[in-house]
Amino acid sequence: MSFGILDALAAARRAEKEQALFYRALAARAEDAGNLEDADALSGLHADEQHHLSRLSVRLIELGATLDNLDDVRAENTTDEWRSAARTREHGEVALYEELSRMDLDDATRRLIQEILDVERVHERTLGGKHMPA
Repeated sequence: MSFGILDALAAARRAEKEQALFYRALAARAEDAGNLEDADALSGLHADEQHHLSRLSVRLIELGATLDNLDDVRAENTTDEWRSAARTREHGEVALYEELSRMDLDDATRRLIQEILDVERVHERTLGGKHMPA
């Protein structure tokens, strides 16, 4: 696998960490406000993004890469009206995975990227989670 592909996968992993933090903070805020509907949607989104992070981490290790330390990753704060920011972020993730899917990937990596892309498209459309297969 080329160095460029490993870099692209590492960048996607970093983006997933930021996205997971974004949704985790929003879910906690919604729970604190007693907004259970938003808290549930945001918790589901967080779970899927965390799952993407884990799957990308495993794939990078399988490909022989050393994982970057992501302790410096932070998510931007957002207003209580989170949907617009989330939809914009999800649109960016769809674009990222569409770009990755056009790269010269091995079969296992291609399947993973396609699975994540499919879920990110659902996220962008519904702003809800718990769509990632085990």
